[in-house]
Amino acid sequence: MSLLGFIPLLLAAVPLPRLCQSETLAAHRRFEYKFSFKGPHLSLPNGDVPFWDHYGDAIPGNEEVRLVPSLRSKSGSMWSKYNASFEHWEVQISFRITGRGRSGADGLAVWYTRQRGQTGSVYGASDLWDGVGIFFDTFDNDDRKNNPIILVVGNNGKLVYDHPNDGASQVLGACVRNFRNTPQPFRARITYYKKTLSIAINTGLTPGDDFYETCTEIKNMVVPSLGFFGVSAATGALADDHDVLSFLTFSLSDTWKEAADAQISDTEKDKFQKDFEHFQKELEKQKEDFQKQHPEDRPPVEDLFESDSQRELIMVLDGQNRVLQELGHLSERLTMVSEEQKRRWDFLWRNMANETTTTVKGGPGPAAGAAVEAALNGRADLLQKLEEVSANIGKITSKAKEMHQSAGSSAVPQSSISDIKEHIDVVKRSLQSLVKSPAHGHRPACPAAPLVPSCVSSGGFLLFLLMQTICTMCYLVYRTKKDASLKKFF
Repeated sequence: MSLLGFIPLLLAAVPLPRLCQSETLAAHRRFEYKFSFKGPHLSLPNGDVPFWDHYGDAIPGNEEVRLVPSLRSKSGSMWSKYNASFEHWEVQISFRITGRGRSGADGLAVWYTRQRGQTGSVYGASDLWDGVGIFFDTFDNDDRKNNPIILVVGNNGKLVYDHPNDGASQVLGACVRNFRNTPQPFRARITYYKKTLSIAINTGLTPGDDFYETCTEIKNMVVPSLGFFGVSAATGALADDHDVLSFLTFSLSDTWKEAADAQISDTEKDKFQKDFEHFQKELEKQKEDFQKQHPEDRPPVEDLFESDSQRELIMVLDGQNRVLQELGHLSERLTMVSEEQKRRWDFLWRNMANETTTTVKGGPGPAAGAAVEAALNGRADLLQKLEEVSANIGKITSKAKEMHQSAGSSAVPQSSISDIKEHIDVVKRSLQSLVKSPAHGHRPACPAAPLVPSCVSSGGFLLFLLMQTICTMCYLVYRTKKDASLKKFF
């Protein structure tokens, strides 16, 4: 192989210098809270913003800072109290510029300068600045139809800003973007790293919040090593609201240098580990003490859910409660019926005691009272006969029980059968005598039915007996089921 063939291999085998490798690595970012502000709770109760000063017509609020309101010829600014000592930095700003006019005025500016330009003629800040300004211009002074526009203008403290031409002779980089009256806050990311200033923007209409598109990039740019951050705005003949929602500042450094400096020794690691374990034990002890002082009344998690048997028991108890409620309602109604019957019966007895007759228009008159008196006089005979029938039925029952007990023997006494037949005949004759009227007796004529119905009819009395029977049966069934359920659970 010739010598020329070895040259590419030799070049590939030679390692690149360390400086070239460091330039390809990403920058390490660290948040600088003393150079940042963001809502909510952006301002203090006295209206100040921590680590920042406001000038002119700026109004700090709880959620945002209104640099200028939508009034003519107003200007305001916000400047950091301390100058930044870090060489490389990044600023992320979120703002809104809104107005009712077709075009706005004048615009908003982000500053990094050697001295604070509190108020002035350049977007609310002073002219002849030493540093860099990023202008978000909304008014077309040069009538080139290229507004709104984002401009990057540098100055060494000796140049006067060219307002009539929108700084055309001093612009280092620019891009035309519409950031006025956007539906979402407009965001810009300004990065100065290794003498390169780049501007990236997010209009709020992109799919992700971290998606930025490049606006412009200026290489070999030198800015002061120590400077102040600021943001300002101004209005002219036209007016817009200029609101800054957040101003976040990050310091940048080489990742590999940061990682090398961030290494800690094993002794410090052991110390940190011991401190962590100590704090962990203290935390557990404090938890135990708190639980002892404040015992929880809530049951364990497993007790919050009911089992199948508990659910079934609850259903049974609910059913029994409903049955008990219905029986209670039925008992109340029966009590009402009983009281009504007693009241009507007392009313009839009072009428009989006073021997008065109630004459109803079209009624039977005195004959009805005589019939009722005759019926009451025959009540004693009726009760006597009913007692005789009941005695005979009792004798029949006792004889039947004796026959049932002696059913296991070989023969049943014929005398018992004869006695039963005799008693049955007696009962039969007694019932017939109750149905038929006696031959020698005088059968009183039944009074004609009055127009006013009687207090208690036969149908009502039978209905009352039927309801009482049903209630008794329901109660017996309820008691039987309740006893069965108790046996089941015990």
